[in-house]
Amino acid sequence: MTYENRLVPSMRDGVEVVKMIFFKRLKAHLAQKYPGRGGRFAGMLAGAIINELFGTPNSEEEFARFAGENRRRIEEELKGLAENFQEMRIPLTDALRVQFVCDDMEGMDSKEVLLRARDLGVLIVEREVPLPRNFLGLVRRLGRAFDILASDRAPGERPG
Repeated sequence: MTYENRLVPSMRDGVEVVKMIFFKRLKAHLAQKYPGRGGRFAGMLAGAIINELFGTPNSEEEFARFAGENRRRIEEELKGLAENFQEMRIPLTDALRVQFVCDDMEGMDSKEVLLRARDLGVLIVEREVPLPRNFLGLVRRLGRAFDILASDRAPGERPG
């Protein structure tokens, strides 16, 4: 397997770790904001917001219906992400850019996702695209800090 063939899956795993970390943070925020709606609602809403931000809508009937029924709320929450989650802007920026690079390497155009994140104020425009090693290092540190990654290995990294 060539370096590039291993790199894209590892980088995509890293994007997923950032999404999981953001899901935990966002779900907790939404549970406080909508206390009467319950944890399932907060989880569904957090998932729909993240799917919208990353341009990866869930097409399963239950999730698609939920997203449709809560479209206005999802849009409102998206508009507040940059302000409410300042500390997540760097990892989100890096994850969105890495996703774009991976998509491009696989022949997909996800430029609109980056433009939308920029317009929402989530994407830090002046931040450079991270090198794979730097991105995976960030993911490793965050993953351990949020109890998502237990080992010293980066996502997709094989034991030695």
